Amino acid sequence: MNQPLPSNSRLTDKHLDNVIAVTGCDGAGKSTLSDDLLRTIGGDRQVEWMYLGQSSGNIARWIKDLPLIGAPVGRYLVSKAKISQSKNKTAPGLLTIIVIYLLSQWRAHKFRRLLKLNRQGVLVIADRYPQAELPGFHFDGPGLGAVTTGGWLSRTLTAREQRLYTWMASHLPALVIRLNIDAETAHQRKPDHRLSVLRDKVSIIPALTFNGARILDLNGCHPYPQVLTAAQNEICEVCPGATITSEATKEDTQ
Repeated sequence: MNQPLPSNSRLTDKHLDNVIAVTGCDGAGKSTLSDDLLRTIGGDRQVEWMYLGQSSGNIARWIKDLPLIGAPVGRYLVSKAKISQSKNKTAPGLLTIIVIYLLSQWRAHKFRRLLKLNRQGVLVIADRYPQAELPGFHFDGPGLGAVTTGGWLSRTLTAREQRLYTWMASHLPALVIRLNIDAETAHQRKPDHRLSVLRDKVSIIPALTFNGARILDLNGCHPYPQVLTAAQNEICEVCPGATITSEATKEDTQ
């Protein structure tokens, strides 16, 4: 079981009044809901979508397309990403730690763009949101967790990554929409995902507090129109100027 991360400093609240985070297990409907919120929420607000996952899959596919060295390095990255997200207690090697650290830096780069949009008054629908409560990319936490073994560079990168996630998690979105689902239903919707990983997610994600942010818990097994309407209404309540400008298509709500 993943253990809570150590923290050397208390998180300070920085409220992001223009950020809506959509979280939940794979198969709960995050992408569908995010897309519909992007299309149906507006009014006098500019709205943008942003993916805040760690994007290892996209990066690996890009590396695989490079000539000569692309495929081997891509396969290596994929294998190391899988190992880093497992329950294996063995400390990762230095190269793996560097790869994980770079992925976290990429997530932080996207997060800084989110902060800029928030300052500009843009309403951001964020698919996933970083947290510093528990380790693991599966849960949008630090990929290196509480690694204390290894050399100086390993320990340094691990500590820096933890500070990075502590900093990101200290920014509270206006609303966290959390889609809950059981592992079996999630696996039916995402059969390419390991059931054991889905079970970890459905047991851990509902317990995350996101540093005390306002959370709307919705049942991803309920009829989708009910889920969408509840999310729309909550956004209009917490975000001044946001209104429902259009309805999802009939195909989307089935």
